[in-house]
Amino acid sequence: MASLPPANLALDGGDPRKSSFQAENIVNDVARIDGTDKGRVVSFEEYMYHAAVTRAEEKEANARFIAARGPRTIKNIIKGRFSRGKKERDASTQVASSLSAGETDEKGRRDDALQVAESGSTGNYGVTAEQRETAGRALRTASWGTIFYLITTDILGPMGSPWAFAQMGYGPGVALYTVFGFMSYYSGWILWKVFCGLDSYKFPIRGYGDFFFRLFGSWARHFINIAQAVLLMLNVAVLVLSNGQSISQISRGPSGASMGICFVACMLIFMAAGFLLGQIRTLQRLGWLANLSVWLTITLVLLCMGSVGYGPNYAAIEASFGMPPGMPIQTFAGMPPPGLATGGVGFIASLNGLNVAVYAYGGALLFAALMAEMRHPMDFWKSLLIAEIFIYGMYIFFGIFIYSYQGQYTYNPAVQGIAVYSIQTAGNIISLISNLIAAVLYSNIGLKVVYVEVFHELLGFPDLTTTTGKLWWAALIPIYWSVAFIVGAAVPQFSYIVGLVGALFILSFTYTFPAWLAVGYWIKKDAMIEEEERFDPVTNTYNYVDHGWKRWRRGFMKKPLFNSFNIFYFLGALVTCALGCYSSIESLRQAFESNIATSLSCTPPL
Repeated sequence: MASLPPANLALDGGDPRKSSFQAENIVNDVARIDGTDKGRVVSFEEYMYHAAVTRAEEKEANARFIAARGPRTIKNIIKGRFSRGKKERDASTQVASSLSAGETDEKGRRDDALQVAESGSTGNYGVTAEQRETAGRALRTASWGTIFYLITTDILGPMGSPWAFAQMGYGPGVALYTVFGFMSYYSGWILWKVFCGLDSYKFPIRGYGDFFFRLFGSWARHFINIAQAVLLMLNVAVLVLSNGQSISQISRGPSGASMGICFVACMLIFMAAGFLLGQIRTLQRLGWLANLSVWLTITLVLLCMGSVGYGPNYAAIEASFGMPPGMPIQTFAGMPPPGLATGGVGFIASLNGLNVAVYAYGGALLFAALMAEMRHPMDFWKSLLIAEIFIYGMYIFFGIFIYSYQGQYTYNPAVQGIAVYSIQTAGNIISLISNLIAAVLYSNIGLKVVYVEVFHELLGFPDLTTTTGKLWWAALIPIYWSVAFIVGAAVPQFSYIVGLVGALFILSFTYTFPAWLAVGYWIKKDAMIEEEERFDPVTNTYNYVDHGWKRWRRGFMKKPLFNSFNIFYFLGALVTCALGCYSSIESLRQAFESNIATSLSCTPPL
């Protein structure tokens, strides 16, 4: 999620996630308990029981699917990339039909699934538990190869990695990108294990907040969803600021002598475009645009790499950070000396670089939604591992390459550090297109969370599926974008605001919250005594042998080193969050004191 990524566009086009993406199911998450006994409190052990049943069914279905599809060869894999996938759909249909009586084709099952999903927020409408579970099966069609692609498009955003290396130097930069990359994989592994342990056809997990609801209750889900809404709001603010800079650069012409369009007006232009596209309520209507994201990212990378021979954008660096041109370009193996890092001095500069590295691996927020669409979620680890290796390699290669040519004059985002106006303009236009899609995605999901959590649940506003709810949606979108504009215009220092968002929210969702989840999940799971305790699916009860501290102590001591490591991981992530916030806020304070950054000003910050 680096410098705001065209990459964070894992919507739902070109893949089987059309009707059950996270944002489309937030209403269901708020109300869902059970299809036939709404309001009953479901225990952790009941979630575990039904998850085990579902995993066994998925294993059997996956084996049948592979047999029906036939052996994989290089020829049919390549051919499948350029076909409509009829053979695989036929195989899916054959398997699903054998598991779900009464269903005759995949399209019918998808339509029924969508009707169930849409009706979940207002009632059951005669839908039985069996029909709901059948619908859940029909929606799970994605292979691990498809999920690899979606994880990559969700996370990959290398435009900030060169600037991160410029603040930390080669050695610390490689070390931190390696450590954070490995730990982001570990966090994804935690989410995968918890998903497999708690998700089922009867009680499907659709969003990040579902994990915490099942372990800690409604208060935890509300906390996570509100934090998610704030994160997405700040992401929109970052996009407004970044693309205001892009429009400003384009408007100033090849000489760069004029100020161009007033910078506030540049941000207003982008905000107005968001007003219009933000009226799209359903994500599937944006899906066909999402497939462009990875190619747009690769195009931007190639543009940046092809332009380094023309030198850095000295004017942008001087305007944003106050570093004067004329010094020889220098690179460093370790921490740059004072005056040769644009992110601050010494430890502050390294922390600001660290914040960008943290931002680069953001994406865990959507993992639950991705796993919810998999035919065989047990294969998610393959998708995640290959995606993380590819993303890590891209960050290291691109970051070192650009830093080696531009040294201390490396800019963030890298596309705005291109010195040649024609290449810079081409890159800015590509960024504008992809970032506008990303901004609409963020505002769509973010406003839905706010609407359901605050307006619908607490204030009694109508459901979004009603006519009145749609009118409220149309009215609230401009307000949402206006707040994002005010935040972006009030703090016009891109690198530091990205660092603050990365430290406070991206780090939490990628590292802190998964560690918290791991502690709760494994202690509860290991506290169960298989020989003496049992869940009864007839009465939906579990015969506990004890409660309280004795039970939690038994759960902790079953894997004491593992649980201690997760607690240490949680505390370490909290400390890193605090340090990252400190460095970003301190850098912002210094930028405002030195008049480098000016709120709501016509003067562009680059």
